[in-house]
Amino acid sequence: MSNNTTTAIYGLKGTSLDADEKAFFRDADPWGFILFARNVEGVRQLSRLTLELRNCVGRDAPVLIDQEGGRVARLKPPTWRKAPPAQRFADLWLRDEEAAIEATRINHRLLAHELRTVGIDVDCAPVADLRIEGADAIIGDRAFGTTPEPIIHLGRAAMEGLMAGGVAPIIKHIPGHGRAMADSHLELPVVPEPRELLSETDFAPFRGLADAPMAMTAHIVYSDIDSDHPATQSAELIEGVIRGEIGFDGLLITDDLSMKALTGTFRERAERSLAAGCDMLLHCNGEMAEMKAVAEGAARLDGTRLERAGKAEAARERIEDFDPDEAESRLNTLLEPVAG
Repeated sequence: MSNNTTTAIYGLKGTSLDADEKAFFRDADPWGFILFARNVEGVRQLSRLTLELRNCVGRDAPVLIDQEGGRVARLKPPTWRKAPPAQRFADLWLRDEEAAIEATRINHRLLAHELRTVGIDVDCAPVADLRIEGADAIIGDRAFGTTPEPIIHLGRAAMEGLMAGGVAPIIKHIPGHGRAMADSHLELPVVPEPRELLSETDFAPFRGLADAPMAMTAHIVYSDIDSDHPATQSAELIEGVIRGEIGFDGLLITDDLSMKALTGTFRERAERSLAAGCDMLLHCNGEMAEMKAVAEGAARLDGTRLERAGKAEAARERIEDFDPDEAESRLNTLLEPVAG
């Protein structure tokens, strides 16, 4: 990282960089980039794009993607494997816990192989939120269970599988999105349950995975703890719950600043998030005017944030020997009892 690297991660508009994007990324020097389906045409194009992004900043910048499997997958068939949603592994857990752990680890090792092949080295996964009956469907089958225990075990297997393939995981959405009755992409959810209940349930999977290299915040108000600010912009939630009670000391990344759960200008959104204790700002839609405003609110990456970013980058460094065909065959065997 250079002395001018900033606390930001940006998306981009298309399948290659235009002149304005190249100039902006060079000058803004973000820590990393995030890709979406709109940025993907094929293996060769994507490999060129990830190289092009890193060339803009002159270093091995992290390149992120949301590749959970199921309905949240930016790399899609027929070019890429259709990975199952977390619910498949949760169902297997109810039949055979050891098989579910093995299958989750293998699936995420395959995901890592698929991502590293095209130069992507950070996956915004696993989801460590609970699946709560009656809550908004935004989490749903993305969750590894309805109670903390399977989420902790399967979430750890997912992290291990990704890191064995040189891909750093981001657990999300800390301190817990599963209970939200609204989609934070569209509006600000308010969770009114008492802190004691949240501590026993929603926060528990994140405590069990607190050694993750990175975590993504939830744009949710937990009104019994801080009725005025979503977790992303709440010092009370970040210092008291995420850093304190949960014990997470990795790199804390905001969820997308362009989501409708947040208000204010993009500079204000950025400044409030950093002031509350987030380490890194995530902006996804590639809108240049918004990115420039986020850049105005971003900070230079230094001090504790720089140390956490360095540890997060190091989680990409280990790649174990791997036979993808053998792994996929084993995965299919393990998942067969819950296929359908």
